[in-house]
Amino acid sequence: MEYLVTMTTRVPDGITAAQVADVRAREAAQSAELAARGQLLRLWRPPLRPGEWRSLGLFAAEDGDAVERVLASMPLRVWRTDEVTPLGPHQNDPGMPSSKEVPEFFTDFTVAPAAGTPAADVDDARAREAVRARALAAAGKLRRLWALPGEGRALGLWQAHDDAEMREIVRTLPLDPYMTTEITPLTAHPSDPGH
Repeated sequence: MEYLVTMTTRVPDGITAAQVADVRAREAAQSAELAARGQLLRLWRPPLRPGEWRSLGLFAAEDGDAVERVLASMPLRVWRTDEVTPLGPHQNDPGMPSSKEVPEFFTDFTVAPAAGTPAADVDDARAREAVRARALAAAGKLRRLWALPGEGRALGLWQAHDDAEMREIVRTLPLDPYMTTEITPLTAHPSDPGH
């Protein structure tokens, strides 16, 4: 099973730069070890505010207890809190690896048609969405798609040249009129095993 983990680090007052450097070096080594074992699949940085340390990680583990053991093995955990989201399979997931050359984005979709929307309209949009997802995967835009906990929710990993192109991609989705979408630009993480 795969898990998306939001990792937020807060270094306590009184910790020296040398201590931070030591923990970060051990974190990078442990990340490489976890990647070699197939437990850490990807790492990204979302947009950060000044002084904020936050990373997004894609982990593989048999269950929630196993992913907790993996996270507890990471040296930065002494200063970090983790928010773990289980990811389920999605019928439109192309399962494609990302390319280093093009920026990546997450999309968090929630399909919630307005009251009174005919079910046939939404069903038709879902069928067209599957076709569009295959076309976007073939074009190298849609890389991964997962089901999120909750009704009608999904997480997508995309590649687009910039925010404007990503927003335009979302507007072309047949389900767009029936869903809310949150787009998160991602930047490279120095310990990302996917790159």
